[in-house]
Amino acid sequence: MPEQVQTSCPVIVMAKAPRPGYAKTRLIPTLGAQGAALLAHRLLQHALAQAAAAGLGDVDLCCAPDADDALFAPWSGPDIRFSDQGAGDLGQRMSNAFARWLPQTGQALLMGTDCPGISANVLRLAANALAQTDAVFVPALDGGYALIGLRGCNAARFATLFNDMQWSHVSVMATTRQRLAGAGLAHHELPALPDIDEPADLQHLPAGWLA
Repeated sequence: MPEQVQTSCPVIVMAKAPRPGYAKTRLIPTLGAQGAALLAHRLLQHALAQAAAAGLGDVDLCCAPDADDALFAPWSGPDIRFSDQGAGDLGQRMSNAFARWLPQTGQALLMGTDCPGISANVLRLAANALAQTDAVFVPALDGGYALIGLRGCNAARFATLFNDMQWSHVSVMATTRQRLAGAGLAHHELPALPDIDEPADLQHLPAGWLA
């Protein structure tokens, strides 16, 4: 296990309310709306547990449609901050989340809930890597990324990573690498992990998660 980083590195968890017909909709043909929502709930529970166990600093549950949604109530408490994702595409919402934290802490990690392979240890590895570079990523096997970390107090410096991106596309990570190089930003990548987005991805779930 890597040593815990000594400076605060908040972990932002981007999540949709686990409501039938709203969360994990691409899995509805296989799991049904209720089953997809139950899996979304389990993925969110796992992501928050790993973020807390990593011990890196604040855990920010960044919510859609908003933090007042009753389905987020089970996670309310002193250990998790709540925020709204706000309007805009995924890039705008991620950029907004980093803009809240980077001026305060100078670094932050941001993850979704779709990748159960992101453990507390992976988060600590990402935070340690981030201490030596501008950005860190956990690429996803589908061509996107499951985690991004940024270091620096000026969030606008990273705007090129989020603006006018074709999200949910196989080229996201490749395009991100090109933009990093073009902006003169150094980055580090951890081993790629599978996201749980499509029915074929269900094979990557931990044993018993669909029981």
